[in-house]
Amino acid sequence: MSAAPDPSVRTATVTLRYWAAARHAAGTDTDAVEVTGPTPLSELLATARATHEGRRFADVLACCSVMVGDRPVTTDDPTTVLVQPGQSVELLPPFAGG
Repeated sequence: MSAAPDPSVRTATVTLRYWAAARHAAGTDTDAVEVTGPTPLSELLATARATHEGRRFADVLACCSVMVGDRPVTTDDPTTVLVQPGQSVELLPPFAGG
């Protein structure tokens, strides 16, 4: 017999948005990750890698610039960046153009 879900634990989502080559490697433009509170960016990126297994996606993800909402966080340690429920994480691979 499995335990019933705890009604006091509320879940929300964080949206991971993939752009350009990241979208192509993932095979989708977004993923909704269920969270129960502020979540380290490193955990969300690990979830993305596990969801889209394969070297191509991991390679693209490794070179992406990352924004949480409209804030660039590429130079921050992803274990210290907390993403709030309801926020979006933008994964932007390098691209040419202007």
